[in-house]
Amino acid sequence: MVTKTQQAKKRNIAKFDYWLLLSTLILTAVGIVVIYDASIVTAFRDFGDKLYFFKNQLAWATLGLIALPFFVFFDYHKLIKYSHVFLIGAIVLLITVFIPHLGTEILGAKRWLTISNFTFQPSEFTKLAIIFYATSIMSKLHNFKIRILDAAIVYFLPISLATILVILQPDLGTALIFIAITFVIYFAGNAPIWHFLLTLPIFIIGVISAILIKPYRMERLKAFLDPNYDPLGASYQINQIIIALSSGGVFGVGLGGAKSKFEFVPEIHNDAIFALIVEEIGFIGGVILIGVFLFLITRAIKIAKDAPDFTGKLLAIGIAGLLASQSLLNLASVVALIPLTGIPLPFISYGGSSLFVTLLSIGILLNIKKQS
Repeated sequence: MVTKTQQAKKRNIAKFDYWLLLSTLILTAVGIVVIYDASIVTAFRDFGDKLYFFKNQLAWATLGLIALPFFVFFDYHKLIKYSHVFLIGAIVLLITVFIPHLGTEILGAKRWLTISNFTFQPSEFTKLAIIFYATSIMSKLHNFKIRILDAAIVYFLPISLATILVILQPDLGTALIFIAITFVIYFAGNAPIWHFLLTLPIFIIGVISAILIKPYRMERLKAFLDPNYDPLGASYQINQIIIALSSGGVFGVGLGGAKSKFEFVPEIHNDAIFALIVEEIGFIGGVILIGVFLFLITRAIKIAKDAPDFTGKLLAIGIAGLLASQSLLNLASVVALIPLTGIPLPFISYGGSSLFVTLLSIGILLNIKKQS
């Protein structure tokens, strides 16, 4: 005789999204292998240890995979209940990066906190905090008429504070991700479309202002508009990325055979890592990788569609928006459809905080699916 407990376990097993988990594990494994390949030269040059970046990423991946099951079984409604606490904590951490001896400056950017030998990037955790907060507010407004003034005060203002702090680090790419997921959840929450038309000019003015106040952003824009603008300066990185992409041909030069990692493409293990992938496994390999991303994002959207309640729907669509916007902006910048933004490719680019948060996000998606 089958007990109710056994029946419940069978239902949970049937609802579990094994395909989402499998695609996550594939992308995580690919990312670790590619980071080893892409970073050995830079790691040996800077740290005397060719496994430096590989070991860091592997450690974060391990932490993320350990934490992922917790979020699969921890009720997502409890996360949303304390969303304001998460956002306040995230804002405090974003302020802390500017405090000497706590914040760590790398290449002129103050984006990291170092506690003992542990370094992490608060802006990555802020992405999840924004998703939680935005979901909480829009869930509460679900049965009410959404007025633009109310939304500006309780919804946009706290998120804007986090966005401004990230721009000051400076990190315009992450700020764009904040804005993207904020609007995705806002309009998925049935906000009037005219609110978007009203806020669009403010968004455009904000982006233009952010570009003008930092000369290097204007240089990147000029390099995007004219690849020959400064071949040895502002245009150098994108030109080398294009060379790496074109060198791969249809099937690539073979694993480990990329020349771009020998410092031709600066910091290739970060946001330009897709160029190395295409150089080594070619156009076909690049298309397959993009296909895995599309499959994962499609699964996330399906989970949002089948979510058991409005809160779950918004939370899942926010995570789907995060994965999609980061993937799209990274790939678009690498193939020179938009200026280089510094946005990491989820699972693949080097960055432990980013990988950890992405794995937690997948755990939350699996939790929503389990409860549907």
